This record gives sequence, C-alpha cells and structure tokens, in this order.
Amino acid sequence: MSDERAFIPLAIAILTVSDTRSLEEDRSGAVLVERLTANGHRLADRQIVTDDVDAIQAVVQDWCSRTDVDVVITTGGTGFTGRDVTPEALEPLFEKRMEGFSTVFHRISYDKIGVSTIQSRATGGVINATFVFALPGSPGACRDGWDHILEPQLDYRHKPCNFVEIMPRLDEHLRRGGRST
Repeated sequence: MSDERAFIPLAIAILTVSDTRSLEEDRSGAVLVERLTANGHRLADRQIVTDDVDAIQAVVQDWCSRTDVDVVITTGGTGFTGRDVTPEALEPLFEKRMEGFSTVFHRISYDKIGVSTIQSRATGGVINATFVFALPGSPGACRDGWDHILEPQLDYRHKPCNFVEIMPRLDEHLRRGGRST
C-alpha cells in the first residue's frame, strides 16, 4: 500500500491592502495568484482595499464566512507607517493567533534582507475556521512567504504535518458550543 497522499486543491482569496495600487499595478497580489494557481489551487476571489481597518475587516470577514473560501492571504499594510493597519484589522478577529507564522517569516526574511525584516509585522491566525495570513506588500516578501511557508503548509502531501489535514477540525470549539479553555 502506497504512503502517497493525493493533492487537495484549496480555494484561496487574495486581498491587497493599498491606497495607491490598482489590480493592474498590483505586483504582489499577482505573484500570489501566479504561485497558488501554478501549485494547483483555485483563486476564490481577489480584491484591493485601502489601508482602512473597517474596509479590511469587512472583506476578510465576508470571505471567512463563505464556504467557498479555504484560506485568505493579504498583502500590504504590515509596516509601521501611519497608514499600515492590516495587523490592527486582522488580529482582533483571530480566534487563534499563529505566532509561528510570523517567527518563520522573519527567519526566512532575515536571510534575504537582514535586520530590515524587523520592519514587517507579518501575522497569521484563524478566523471562523479559515486560515488568514498577512504578508508585506513587496513581491519579494510574497514570494518568500508563499515559497517557504504557505506552499508546503497548504499542500496535503507535506510531511510530517500541514494545515490542510487539520482544516476539518478548525471549528471544533464552535461545534462544542464555545471556546475551550
């Protein structure tokens, strides 16, 4: 009997957070779309919103309430300027925060850009049984985040473990009638 697992394609939504870009000029979102589709996943939706907490939350909450979206990836708004508010929009919505995503992202980024990685507030978590990841707005950061973290973790064949195999259990606390302590 073979130990090989079959690939399970996911529906992934991409949200670019920017006051200045249009879809045609959105290189970071395009990098993510190209990579996720090349890996056999499906683009569930793609939008651009301004650097506004309410606008970011509205789109992400809508996507996380839909049954046709498995994963949300945002790009942009993770820096320290006054308009960078993606972590402030997402983190209050997280039912569970994924500290390891930020840690591993910074480890990978450090190898590429050194201590400048400290200027990113990349984050990840779970909202309504949907994985949500916030990447910086540069194409290079999106490539690094996808190639070194998200691609393997969103592939059911990745061992010893991956996000896909635990997706059916992300809402256990909701089925039990509340958060477990």
